[in-house]
Amino acid sequence: MMNKFMEFLERFLLPIADKLNNNRYLSALRDGFMVALPLIIFGSIFVVIANFPFLDKLLSEDAYTAYQNALGPASAATLSIMGIFVIIGIGYKLVEHYGLDAIYGGGVVALAAFLILTPQVLEGVSGVIPTSTLGAQGMFVGIFTAFIAAELYRFFVQKNWTIKMPPGVPGAVSRSFSALIPITLTLSVFLIIRIIFSYTPFETVQNFIYTVIQQPLTVLGSGLPATIVAVLLIQIFWFFGLHGQIIINSVFDPIWYALNDENLQAFQAGTELPNIVTKQFIDTFLVGMGGSGMTLAVVILIFMIGKSRQLKELGKLGGPAGLFNVNEPIIFGLPIIMNRSLLFRGYWRQL
Repeated sequence: MMNKFMEFLERFLLPIADKLNNNRYLSALRDGFMVALPLIIFGSIFVVIANFPFLDKLLSEDAYTAYQNALGPASAATLSIMGIFVIIGIGYKLVEHYGLDAIYGGGVVALAAFLILTPQVLEGVSGVIPTSTLGAQGMFVGIFTAFIAAELYRFFVQKNWTIKMPPGVPGAVSRSFSALIPITLTLSVFLIIRIIFSYTPFETVQNFIYTVIQQPLTVLGSGLPATIVAVLLIQIFWFFGLHGQIIINSVFDPIWYALNDENLQAFQAGTELPNIVTKQFIDTFLVGMGGSGMTLAVVILIFMIGKSRQLKELGKLGGPAGLFNVNEPIIFGLPIIMNRSLLFRGYWRQL
């Protein structure tokens, strides 16, 4: 029975995991979010600092308002417009995968295409971009835009629809002119798309994507069944030696980050947080404490009840790393990978 189950996992799950892990779009999506990660952390730190518990009781109302206003730009310039950084990262990484000029063909053209599709009207005032479209609400539009813009740019470049400059021209100037025609054609496509959608009931691409795709996916991704499936798949992939978090996060990160941004907006508005499942919830309570599978608990058990000298030495190696959510020493050292006893009976009996 056990052998049949293992054969089933190896036959059906491993090929899927391998394809997901090597998919260029999911890789660009994952790496694009990593580009934005330092900014997300920076903004999150100042959200906490600006909202220390009981601080509003210790300071006067005017002083507390001034304090929050002083620190507010830290999150407004990072978390509130996180979509911009993700778009640049995704476009850059995807074009880089093709070996082309990632600055022009990836970051620049992806961001410009996204801004073309973004409505520039707020409460009847034109020439204003609502920050909501640059955050959670515009996340999926930005992802699709970055993918399409990068592919269009690649197509035009590979067709040699470029301007060739003489050898003596400086490299920066030559690259700019080389990218001119592909960028012009790519952005023209997005301008046409914007015009077409202006004659539809949705009026903008943002409204279309948010209504038809993003809202249903966020509802699905915030539910218990999808969360259980995601966490279960992370552990199963790790069991076979594949980085489960990288594979699954490539699919779910856009949903979890969007849910996180909705919570941030609600928190800043002083209303009830709408979502339980967010990126931080997954990393803190379901996956990340001590690394995938929360193996910090295994290290603690090794020191508490373990009798094997070899395992205790492994615990000394894996314990400090586990405090920083790095658990490869434990996963590969126990081993957890391909350990059927652990999968079906629990490793604690062998400690």
